[in-house]
Amino acid sequence: MPAKSKAQQKAAGAALAAKRGDADVKSLKGASREMHEDMTERELKDFASTPRKDLPSKK
Repeated sequence: MPAKSKAQQKAAGAALAAKRGDADVKSLKGASREMHEDMTERELKDFASTPRKDLPSKK
């Protein structure tokens, strides 16, 4: 399932980095923290890999 906005795609990228251990989980806030807790790495990868070109800033 692709991301529906640039903000959602960015949050998924941050959550994915934390899930992989590249970023600190304590630095996550809001949507990215919820995504980290609720989604699998594969789901986060699908959201984060969405091309940003045609996405709105917010949904």
